[in-house]
Amino acid sequence: MTDHFHAALTSGAFPIAVSLPRHDMALAEAARDAGADALKLHLNAYHRASGTTFGSFEEERPFIEAVASLGLPLLVMAGQETVPSAGEMEALADLGFEGFNVYFAHMQPHLLACRLRPMPAMADTSTEADLAAMNALPGAIIEASIVPFSAYGTPLDEADLDAYRAIAQKSAAPVIVPSQKRFVPGDMARLREAGIAGALLGVVVTGDTPDSLHDAVAPIVRAARQMRH
Repeated sequence: MTDHFHAALTSGAFPIAVSLPRHDMALAEAARDAGADALKLHLNAYHRASGTTFGSFEEERPFIEAVASLGLPLLVMAGQETVPSAGEMEALADLGFEGFNVYFAHMQPHLLACRLRPMPAMADTSTEADLAAMNALPGAIIEASIVPFSAYGTPLDEADLDAYRAIAQKSAAPVIVPSQKRFVPGDMARLREAGIAGALLGVVVTGDTPDSLHDAVAPIVRAARQMRH
């Protein structure tokens, strides 16, 4: 499997991925221009934070093929109860996608047989047994999506960091955190100190316009890159 994003996570580079609030090339280009290390797309899902409904692989394929031309590592949130078929997962791999993300409860056997790296997501209801099962998946990246919706958009606090630290300490796989909290540039060093390997910036931080996305992502990318020296 192609491994640019995983390699950045495991090398200590603290990559910054951007989760697009909707499938719009202007947003994808703004993320690229702001220095994003990877882009995350969605399929078969209603995204509560952005209010966007994302369609099936076939419905979204024109955008998927367009964004693949940008040359950035690509990740896909594959869906919820409905996920792409085995053939569609192979097509995503052919287009250069590196990892697929689903909540652990929605993991299906054919997903684990594909060439994309598994990125199971913890929910706020996940247990230590769930985390252990995720860690048992070969090559996994774990997304700690553990903030209840009622707390979305609030500042990152010490309780969050303690929760992320506990997950990282119990996890053999690299752990990334999505911006359910309103991350600011200074939070990147706090997250890395807690053992987190990278951040995933979504609509809570980026807003939903190309300008708001670029203006939010660029300083966070700079803060992450300063940690590499």
